[in-house]
Amino acid sequence: MTTVPEPLPSDLAEAHAMILAERAARLAAEAEAATAKATKRVLDLEIERLKLEIARLKRHRFGTSSERSSRLEQLELALCELEETVAAVDAAQALRAAERPEPEQPRGTTPRKPARRPLPAHLPRTRVVYPAPTTCPCCGGAVRKLGEEITESLERLPARWFVIQHVREKVSCRCCEAINEAPAPFHPIARGRAGPNLLAEVMFGKYGLHLPLNRQSACFAREGIDLDVSTLAGWVGTVAGSLQPLTDAIAAHVRAGHRIHADETPVPVLAKGKTREGRLWTIVRDDRPFAGADPPAAAYFYSPDRRGVHAERFLQGFTGIMQADAFSGFGRLYKPGRAFGPIVEAACWSHARRGFFELAELQKGPIAIEAVRRIDALFGIEREINGLSAGQRLAVRAERSRPLVDALAAWLRDQYARLSAKSATAKAIDYMLKRWPSFTRFLDDGTICLTNNAAERALRGIAVGRRNWTFAGSDEGGRRAAAMYTLIETAKLNDVDPRAYLADVLSRLPGHPARRIDDLLPWNWQKPQPISAAA
Repeated sequence: MTTVPEPLPSDLAEAHAMILAERAARLAAEAEAATAKATKRVLDLEIERLKLEIARLKRHRFGTSSERSSRLEQLELALCELEETVAAVDAAQALRAAERPEPEQPRGTTPRKPARRPLPAHLPRTRVVYPAPTTCPCCGGAVRKLGEEITESLERLPARWFVIQHVREKVSCRCCEAINEAPAPFHPIARGRAGPNLLAEVMFGKYGLHLPLNRQSACFAREGIDLDVSTLAGWVGTVAGSLQPLTDAIAAHVRAGHRIHADETPVPVLAKGKTREGRLWTIVRDDRPFAGADPPAAAYFYSPDRRGVHAERFLQGFTGIMQADAFSGFGRLYKPGRAFGPIVEAACWSHARRGFFELAELQKGPIAIEAVRRIDALFGIEREINGLSAGQRLAVRAERSRPLVDALAAWLRDQYARLSAKSATAKAIDYMLKRWPSFTRFLDDGTICLTNNAAERALRGIAVGRRNWTFAGSDEGGRRAAAMYTLIETAKLNDVDPRAYLADVLSRLPGHPARRIDDLLPWNWQKPQPISAAA
């Protein structure tokens, strides 16, 4: 069927009108197509965002920390990029809509509006009032106030610098003419000019936010305050030394636990003409998985190399269960004839799963895929009983986990017998079978966790920080870093703001009795009230 075109008008005015109408229809069609294209782009981006979010949640739920760390960072970076792109497309679409009349929305549809959380209630409010007209703009009549509409926007001003003058009044006795004055206040640094909040800002910036001192000095200079790097370095060394009693107390608390996690990570250390590799170790005590009453804590220490003698020296006096990977340096700690008593090894199922996971992801091997599936079933049970008492965890493991572990052991031995000993899958199986008593120890003790993820999480900040500060300046710098990481990470484990904690402790520590040092530990610390803080 052919469409017969309409006859062209013979009148010039009618022809002009037809041309203008067709031009308007074409422009409207192009605008509608552009809107549809932009809408499709937004939907495509939203779909991609949701896919990434689902992948991130799956990785968070089923993946171990090592598998999550690199992939999760990539997903989060891609997610941020997509959200920025969606915002840019929305802004461009809103700008185009403002330039032309808004089309009518179909019935039953409402434009998508982002859900907004209310701004924090504790923040002070500054009212900016836009007065309404005093007379009616339409008829000029008198008006009466009906109320007000309030919209809030979040704002931030740069850091506020000020000088505190400590004024000590002097008096003279009219009788004996003796002169007296108020006692000098304590300062975080003797004869120092830095207040506790400034010192806390520098310390948390260096060890909590991983900002080297030269970057902090440049930031302060842009705010109009010249603080040399050498000055900041002097503050850091003095503060780290004054906080050492707290660090020692946290380490003693960690060693007093029944079960600990241990791990280490390399740290480049500056040497003559090059860098050498030192080590930062962490020992974590966290009894929350089995509803323990003692507070969690993470103690760090530094060593110039990876020899196990350093861990042995730090753990003098500790007896109990230690969860760690199969690092050979820990071998001497597990020997029966240890002078301070036995340390029982509990292996990490995350490390065992990691070998199979890599093979399943890279080679799609059926044995590796099945091993990951069986181990994930154990992880699923552990997630359900996390936070229960040790007795409850032990009962659930006896009923549900032990049959799965026994079946896994038989299946691994059967698969190992069919494989070449040199294959990657056989090596992953051999890693578990050689340490099977350590892997199954969690079935007989409800306090043992399935993984060593607590220690790996404690080292995650150091891995991120290495990208910023590149290397430690010396062995002493590594020891200072370990001491400050101990305070900052322990504060985080106890849901304490590290910066506020350091500021308050530095203000109180010079006059605090040494015998009551435990009052300043993160789990005993109480945030000061606003009135006392202002005073």
